[in-house]
Amino acid sequence: MSEMHELLNNIEELKKNLERLIEKKDSNLLDPDIIKASQSLDKAIAEYLKFIQGKI
Repeated sequence: MSEMHELLNNIEELKKNLERLIEKKDSNLLDPDIIKASQSLDKAIAEYLKFIQGKI
């Protein structure tokens, strides 16, 4: 699997995890677990964007 596909798969998994947490925590977006999951997703997206910019 290519690096780009790995990055995209990681983003998708982190997104699903965040969605599950939001549902589990009754949409309390200030919950520390939700904040941590959101930050992890943000980092993965930033890594993907850096990868894409390097390809252009």
